[in-house]
Amino acid sequence: MNSDILQKPETTEIKLKILSVVGARPNFMKISAVADAIREHNEAKGAPEIASVIVHTGQHYDRRMSKLFFEDLRIPKPDYNLEVGSLSHARQTAEIMKRIEPVLIRESPDFVLVVGDVNSTVASALVAKKMGIRVVHVEAGLRSFDMSMPEEINRILTDAISDMLFITEKSAEKNLMREGADAGKIFFVGNVMIDTLLKHRAKAERSPILSDLKLTGPDGAGKITPYSVLTLHRPSNVDDPIRLGEIMNAIADISSRLEVVFPVHPRTAGKLQETNFHPVRGIRMIDPLGYLDFLKLMIEAKFVLTDSGGIQEETTALGVPCLTLRENTERPVTISEGTNRLVGLDNKKIIAAAEDILDRGAGRRGIPELWDGKAALRIVESISSFFLNASAGKHKES
Repeated sequence: MNSDILQKPETTEIKLKILSVVGARPNFMKISAVADAIREHNEAKGAPEIASVIVHTGQHYDRRMSKLFFEDLRIPKPDYNLEVGSLSHARQTAEIMKRIEPVLIRESPDFVLVVGDVNSTVASALVAKKMGIRVVHVEAGLRSFDMSMPEEINRILTDAISDMLFITEKSAEKNLMREGADAGKIFFVGNVMIDTLLKHRAKAERSPILSDLKLTGPDGAGKITPYSVLTLHRPSNVDDPIRLGEIMNAIADISSRLEVVFPVHPRTAGKLQETNFHPVRGIRMIDPLGYLDFLKLMIEAKFVLTDSGGIQEETTALGVPCLTLRENTERPVTISEGTNRLVGLDNKKIIAAAEDILDRGAGRRGIPELWDGKAALRIVESISSFFLNASAGKHKES
């Protein structure tokens, strides 16, 4: 971090405008950290040096998948909500592009900051780039090397047109360099999702969710009833009724030894209804949870089963065993240094991995480099320095 951030500027004029785009659950947690870092940067400067504009595309429209996260994380109310809603990939991407263009024209930001790998990310980046606005990609360079994943396409395309690439782990730099990225655009800063987790962990510890689910006594008193947590949302897992059925059969087997708490994603809920799935006694299907409640649920879990990339990271930071229900992961550091195991989709492997944790436990692993709660500050300082250097260059040329 630059030492001069503690010095007051000579002017109170706003010098830099960053427009941040959110659209899905993981985006909210990342933008929360960035918004906090901008506020901290401005306070250190003693003036609003950076103006922040937040655009919510409305890609996730369910209240518990969207509004609750803004409330829990105290993210500033979005300046714009595009209210795109759930559509096919092509229609959703196109609709976001149509609706964000007039916002960019009106706001004329210096940077458009996008996070992760959802449709909102690539759509906003593409429009900004065509308008000559610099694009910042937070969580760049992650690769599953599986082009059947829509997220992989979004990652590659967004990285290809971004002006600044902020990475969470060293493998991402290798991926970007292999694809021909300019090394000067790559910044290893850590993980903004972990910034948010560390900031809110103490508050999450006070969540009443365990007593609400009767997993402990009233007001959180008493011994916690052992349980695991399941999340499923990837189309590759939930859209195929046969694959979804096989996964749920494995979960049913695990639930005979340990209760499985399953906050059901709206997409998954609809697919389960289509397959006429009837939950067995040990599977507790509940509505989606807010950030703090879900964080508390993960903290106390024996292990987590998931197909989510973000949860692989969160469990690593928490030291909670994670079984990833996928054949690949774009976050290899969660395996090499964290608590994550890639178990695939084979019933026997899923069950065996769960039984191994129950019978033998899971040793604590390390925390990846720079996952220290300061990634967003590094991002904001890097953008500020980039902007000041670019501005100085223009003045010199003129």
